[in-house]
Amino acid sequence: MAAAPDADPTASRAARPPYAEGRDALLDAAARVVARDGFRGLTYRSVAQEAGTTHGLVSYHFRSRDRLIHETAMKARREAIEGSALEPVSDRVEEFADHLARLAAEAPDAQVFQFELALEARRRAELEPEIRALYEEYYAVTARALTAIGVEEPSPALVRLVFAALDGLTLQQLIFGRPADTEAAVAELQALLRRLAG
Repeated sequence: MAAAPDADPTASRAARPPYAEGRDALLDAAARVVARDGFRGLTYRSVAQEAGTTHGLVSYHFRSRDRLIHETAMKARREAIEGSALEPVSDRVEEFADHLARLAAEAPDAQVFQFELALEARRRAELEPEIRALYEEYYAVTARALTAIGVEEPSPALVRLVFAALDGLTLQQLIFGRPADTEAAVAELQALLRRLAG
């Protein structure tokens, strides 16, 4: 069908975001679909519907569902580390993980996606490297944060224990809500770390 004489033939192209932004929007939509429906609900069609586009565009960008999962996981991993705010900005124990309740409240889909990815990796061995790499980065950031607040040469076991506490508190807040409970638990963790650092 021909365009109306007064229609701008470049209008539809101008409305599209640049390639990288459009791709990122699809990855964000995929993470939201997984957070809401799990990996079983992740299809080109569900991602397209979430992003407000066509499933053909999703297929064009990613070629396979596995590629879509891989790239969504990679983006989530980058953003998880950047957004975790575990990277130390000071040596004050009171600032260690003091953002955790807010992060879980403000970005629940991103947090749920990571837990869904971890569970899916139990069922699909090819996803294990994705989740292992994510956790290794979390451990590295946690170790740096512990060192910054005065815990000298924290052992790998201590790093894992501290991160497991933060991970578990995030999961509990996603399930039950109650950010005040998360804040109270983080305060207790900070008190324990203060004794270790002292």
